[in-house]
This record gives sequence, structure tokens and C-alpha cells, in this order.
Amino acid sequence: MGSARSVGELARLVGGMVEGDEHHPIHGVADLSGAGPNEISFFAHPRYEGMARQTKAGALVVGSSAPKDLGRIRIRVAHPSAAFTQIAALFAPPVSPPISGIHPTAIVAEGVHLGRGVGLGPYVVIEEGTQVGEGTQIGAGSFVGRNVQIGGRCVIHPRVYVGERSRIGNRVVLHAGAVVGADGFGYEMKDGKHVKVPQLGYVQIDDDAEIGANTTIDRGRFARTHIGEGAKIDNLVMIAHNCVVGPHSVIV
Repeated sequence: MGSARSVGELARLVGGMVEGDEHHPIHGVADLSGAGPNEISFFAHPRYEGMARQTKAGALVVGSSAPKDLGRIRIRVAHPSAAFTQIAALFAPPVSPPISGIHPTAIVAEGVHLGRGVGLGPYVVIEEGTQVGEGTQIGAGSFVGRNVQIGGRCVIHPRVYVGERSRIGNRVVLHAGAVVGADGFGYEMKDGKHVKVPQLGYVQIDDDAEIGANTTIDRGRFARTHIGEGAKIDNLVMIAHNCVVGPHSVIV
């Protein structure tokens, strides 16, 4: 957890109104049943009113219609769940520490362009013709193929595969084991045998998308498989060749 913040600071962060001691220190976040006196929780639905009255949380983020007699310091907002998420981000440690520099075991082909502040973990491989934007982090054992474009401030976790010609936007997160740009599954039957159809396209992932662990996205047959801006895809999802996932979609 991060350093202590006062209830007043948290209220200002989310544009809420404090009801109670705005100087009360908060050291972290928790759910209603597990929160302690120096933690903050949230109450967003009437079905949880009993828990909200019994919680030991030092403060609660509540909605505009929540009761005023809950017996806890309150930050009143229009959308308590969203506000609590914003507060929780203050106390959340980084998912993994930033990678500093280029690890000596990384293999980077000639002609690869690495932007300022790029971090490459142990045994990363990047093939020729690829560009990696400023501040992007690529975790241990990841492979990036030929002529790939990766934007800035991306986080590519360990053991990710990014196939040739893939185009990755800015601030994209690829979780461990994700496969982007693998061969699409395409065959024709000829003379009683399966004949492989070449998959000549690529994968495009737009800004702020997040791809879950061990998810696979096949490249298009002729053009692109497209993941739109801000899309969120859960773990163990398979996106077939030529699919289009719209902006801000969620797939679980």
C-alpha cells in the first residue's frame, strides 16, 4: 500500500463531499467485510447496507442517495464504484517494477529502433525492422518479430509473442503469454488433403487496449485483425483471423 492520505485529499481527488473528519488518515483500501479503521471502502448498492453499517472501515465512498447515519466518515459522490476505483489506484503498487535499460542477454537485431527509456528484460528477442516507442517495457523471454510497430508507454509482460508486421498502439498492455499475430487457421481441401492457406495480413491493436494472459490473436488472411481503442480482453480468449473488436469493447 502507498503512504497515508487524508479523507479530504481523497475527496478532492474524486470531486466528492466529506461528511465527517476530513483529516482522518487512510493507509489503504479494502472491501466492507475486511476493512479496518485506517482503510477506506465503498457502498454502492442498497443490498449492502447491512454490511456498510457493520464495517470497521475508517471511511466509506457512498452514492448521493446513501443514508447519512452509517456511523462512518463518508465521501459522497455520484458514482461510488468509479470513485473508489480511482482512489484504489493511489494505493496500488506497480504490477511489476519498471525495467531499467537493456538486459545484456536481450537480442536486438541491427536496424531496430528503440525509443528513449525503453526497457528490455532478460532474453527478449527483437527482430529486424521493428520500432519500439518511448518508455515501452518488454518483459523477460518475450519475442517481437520482423517489421513490428510498437507505440510508447506499452507494457509487454514476460513470455509474450508479437508476430511479424503487427502494429501495437500507445499504452497497450499485453499480459504474460499473450500471442499476437500468430498464423490464422485456414485450409482448403484438395485431393482429399488439407492445403494450408497463407495468412498474409497482420494484427492491429489500438491505443489503451489490454490483452489478457495467454490470449491469442491471429493475424488476418489478407488484411488485418483489428482490436479497437480501449478494448479489454480477458485471459484465455481466442480472437480468430480477420475479426474486428470495436473500441472500448470487453470480452471475457
